[in-house]
Order: sequence, then structure tokens, then C-alpha cells
Amino acid sequence: MSKPIVVTGTDTGIGKTVFSAGLAHLLGASYWKPIQAGLESETDTELVARLGGLSADRIVPELYRLRTPASPHHSAEIDGVRIDADSLRVPDAGERPLVIEGAGGLMVPLNGGTLYIDIFERWRLPVVLCASTLLGTINHSLLSIEALRKRQIRILGIAFIGERNAETESAVCDIGRVRWLGRLPWLSPLTPDRLQAVFKGSFISGDFKP
Repeated sequence: MSKPIVVTGTDTGIGKTVFSAGLAHLLGASYWKPIQAGLESETDTELVARLGGLSADRIVPELYRLRTPASPHHSAEIDGVRIDADSLRVPDAGERPLVIEGAGGLMVPLNGGTLYIDIFERWRLPVVLCASTLLGTINHSLLSIEALRKRQIRILGIAFIGERNAETESAVCDIGRVRWLGRLPWLSPLTPDRLQAVFKGSFISGDFKP
């Protein structure tokens, strides 16, 4: 059985769901979003399935589907639900790799006493850190790298999302001592064929072997 990979980010809204779609397609992997907050429009799982061309058997259903697009702990509170950290166990995806996408950044709370990074620490799975190339990313990225290292969570590398910013990308990788995995530019229009083609040209599948 292939070892799962966790995809997390330095912040929310930086494009890690689109990255996860490209990665799942590149690796021939299945996909799991344990907690979905926000159901009014296309969910992250639906977006990944569409952009990554994933069949239904490569989608692991969410454990929690919360209506409000907010931090999981707040969305769960609105829905009258408590997220049980012990229920978040990594599913068996069979022979395929499994891409697991977190929500927001590492310190996003799931309930009153648990952060997402607590779950990642318990899982002991390798992590890909997604970071924007915009101003402020050096600080956000280095803080995230430090938090992961403090928990002794293995970092496969960092994937940048956005327009090329060579100086910033190099600074993060050099100071943070992490591997540069590649950069995914913002795509407009964002279509499955275009994402898959650009992703294949921007990343190497072998770099994601746990």
C-alpha cells in the first residue's frame, strides 16, 4: 500500500485544493478531504474530482460536511456538531497513493482543544507545504516550516502557487532548508486539461515519494 501524503498550506485561499487536484492526477492517487466547511457551492472534493479527472472510486468521502464556510470549529458549532479528533483516522486507499488535504493553515482549530497540526503530528505522514508567492509568504512559510519541524513532521518540500518570484522562493527554501518542489501559476481559465498539462510540466512525480 502506498503511503499517503498530506497537503497543507501557509494560509487559506492560496490554491492548495487546485494543487491537490493536480497532484492526485499526476500520482494517479485517490483524494480525501476529512472536513469540508461550506456546502453552498462546489465543494473541495467536487472540485478536485472535476479538475483532476478522478473517478468516484478515487474519492474518499468527507467525515464532516459542514454548511458554513468558516474555520472548522466555528462551522461545526453553527451546525451543532463537535468534531471528534479521534474519528480522524487515515483511511485505507488500497494500492493507490492517497492525497489528504487539510483546511486552511496548520493552526486551524477543529474543536476547543485540537488544531489541525495536532492531527498531522499523530498521523506521522509526510507533508507538502503549499505557499503563495505574494508579499508576506517568507514569514508565513518559515513559521509553518518551524511549526512542522517542532512536531517532527516530515516535510517533503514546498510547492509555490502564483506568479514567479525567484528571490522569495529561494529565500524560503534556503532559510527554511526545504526542497523546492515547483511552482503552479494561477490559471485562467482553469480547466482540467490545462491544469493537468501545466502541473505535469511544473512538478516531478518522483519528488512526492514518501
